[in-house]
Amino acid sequence: MTMGSNLYHFCFGFSISLVLFGLAFGQLSTDYYASTCPKALSTIRNVVFKAVANEHRMGASLLRLHFHDCFVNGCDASILLDDTSSFTGEKTAVPNKDSARGFDVIDTIKSAVENICPGVVSCADIVAVAARDSVVKLGGPWWAVQLGRRDSTTASFSGANSGIPSPFMDLAALISKFSNKGFTAKEMVTLSGAHTIGQAACRNFRSRIYNETNIDSSFAASLKPNCPSAGGDSSLSPLDADTSDVFDNAYFKDLVNKKGLLHSDQQLFNGGSTDSQVSAYSTGPAAFRSDFADAMVKMGSLSPLTGTNGEIRSNCRKIN
Repeated sequence: MTMGSNLYHFCFGFSISLVLFGLAFGQLSTDYYASTCPKALSTIRNVVFKAVANEHRMGASLLRLHFHDCFVNGCDASILLDDTSSFTGEKTAVPNKDSARGFDVIDTIKSAVENICPGVVSCADIVAVAARDSVVKLGGPWWAVQLGRRDSTTASFSGANSGIPSPFMDLAALISKFSNKGFTAKEMVTLSGAHTIGQAACRNFRSRIYNETNIDSSFAASLKPNCPSAGGDSSLSPLDADTSDVFDNAYFKDLVNKKGLLHSDQQLFNGGSTDSQVSAYSTGPAAFRSDFADAMVKMGSLSPLTGTNGEIRSNCRKIN
């Protein structure tokens, strides 16, 4: 468990990106709603726990929403905006189309929070807290979510297409993509550990299981019936072969055994600079849990809208 004092020590310990992260922490706080909506966090948790209990995959989906939101112009709930006749949002961008999900759960949370504290809790904060609660529900670490983000009044279709890491990227591209957001290669490996839960569609790993050699042959063979060489693009397989409903370090064990589902996953353990970190996490679950919590706090502080910037949407799918 990561306590507040350690979180501040962690974040301010970084000498780079102080403007991005240090100032953000000066405006966000863990007790932001203590007086304005004291039941906000428990209300969010109750909805998330119920949704994840009903469908374990939803935990991974809510966590992914937070990633895909923060990697495009910061953690501002831009990913939640629906397209309109005059506006193209991020939902139809390649990384999100027919893939990003959990929007209905966010809607349910927003309605519940609006019932007790109208116009107070932002959609961006809901997404951040829902991600944390999803991880906790699936057995992962808890972290103190920094709060006080406001919601964007715009989104970036092009930003979603260019800013979110692809499952087809090689290691150098992955390191660069995360570095652009202020993350080290180690933190990139840590955050990739989110793939210890959830599933991926056949279209995102077909080329790996049929064409790549750094894959366990029996593992590849087991995936082919559900992901034929042609067709079945939307068929799902677990990112973590054995415990996809539990937040643990099995993902890293899979990589060491050449059982990474996505090309981008196996790139983390493929004779490159991140092999040692994957190995360390594969045998050190406590270190992974602690580092993941810290990295999520850092990610949640990516360019938040605060103060008078943005708004508090009454409906997460559209601007006020």
